[in-house]
Amino acid sequence: MVYVISQSGRPLMPTNNHKKVRLLLKGKRAKVLRREPFTIKLLYETTEYTQPVTHGVDTGSGEIGNAAFANGEIVYFTQIKVRNDITRKMEQRRAYRRTRRNRKTRYRKSRFLNRGNSKRKGRICPTITSKLQAHEREINFVKKILPETNLVLECGNFDPHLMKNPALHNPKIRPWGYQKDPNYGYANRDTHLEVHHIVFRSQGGDQMTLRI
Repeated sequence: MVYVISQSGRPLMPTNNHKKVRLLLKGKRAKVLRREPFTIKLLYETTEYTQPVTHGVDTGSGEIGNAAFANGEIVYFTQIKVRNDITRKMEQRRAYRRTRRNRKTRYRKSRFLNRGNSKRKGRICPTITSKLQAHEREINFVKKILPETNLVLECGNFDPHLMKNPALHNPKIRPWGYQKDPNYGYANRDTHLEVHHIVFRSQGGDQMTLRI
């Protein structure tokens, strides 16, 4: 799959006609913008007709799944790993900072009661900020190489505290801890077998509930 950008910088529909792409590059009518994924930019004026492209994003804390399709055909697919070392990096930075100060070098002295950033209302912790930025970068990248018309985000609401301690479950909420979001009850699961441990086996439990 070769992604095409118009002369004005607008993303066009991708192509699988590699022969035509080679001729355009050889004739100096296009240039290579990116090797991975392979993207070219046209150096002549052309019509900028595009077709509807739907971009689906499977959000996640560890990995991000992306797929774009047009006319029933997948035109883009990636799986991105999200950083999970932000906390460790910040702790390492703090250790380096304290080491500098303890060496009595010319760095500034330690200060206290000046943590204004951590007290700011609406603040998002660095780990979550990094994950949000990873999702935004991938979405914006797809917009640069494809004429995206629809964006679909797969989001799931759940209670991690309830999942760790099922004894706190509310009978009005599904046993495994999913909350009642706008899509609650949309899927019909009556034909599936659902197995859930009331008490985790790792904690010595052996009770199970079966729903058919």
